[in-house]
Amino acid sequence: MAETREILHVANLHAWYGESHVLHGVDFTVNRGEVVTLLGRNGAGRTSTLKSILGMVGRRSGSIVINGLETVDMASYRIARLGIGYCPEERGIFASLSTEENLLLPPQLQEGGMSVAELYQMFPNLQERRASQGTRLSGGEQQMLAMARILRTGAQLLLLDEITEGLAPVIVQSLARIILQLKERGYTIVLVEQNFRFAAPLADRHYIMEHGRIAQQLAAAELPSRTAMLHEYLGV
Repeated sequence: MAETREILHVANLHAWYGESHVLHGVDFTVNRGEVVTLLGRNGAGRTSTLKSILGMVGRRSGSIVINGLETVDMASYRIARLGIGYCPEERGIFASLSTEENLLLPPQLQEGGMSVAELYQMFPNLQERRASQGTRLSGGEQQMLAMARILRTGAQLLLLDEITEGLAPVIVQSLARIILQLKERGYTIVLVEQNFRFAAPLADRHYIMEHGRIAQQLAAAELPSRTAMLHEYLGV
């Protein structure tokens, strides 16, 4: 029964950028409807894990099963069509396009993607700025646009990389509310995050990475009793 709940199962994942061996046997599982975090210091391998899931590294080995399909030898464009949405740290907003043009750019890969009207309801800032060029958006608005854009595609598994980086606290609070709304809608989210105080109340489970592998796994209920360990790994 547990296998049918799994949307993502990563086992003994190794990854390389050229000659640089960056992941050393990563193992973790994500169940449908969960919010799971990958925590760790800079260089721990969190972003490389997301990119490896999508086939965006030079070479990878091991096993990455998405919705029951082994994808470790699959091309990136085929992996994306399995219903994965990736929000990279650099956001990738097209500066010469308006907010709405950016929003409409990605194709719908599966049924169930949100309409523009639904997205404007979830991200009211974007509706107000729908005619503004990408260069005129604040950092927070760009981040909201990057998230909204992948929700149009029909993706149900969202890989979000450092979405709070450099943003004002009021925007961070808005993003937390949006993640909880997405969870209520049944989305599954893997969150790479440096801001533990943002991630802690959102996630069902936390995986802590160190030196390119999973060092610890914690359920949300375990956090109060494991603060010493968290401080050791994360400095929080």
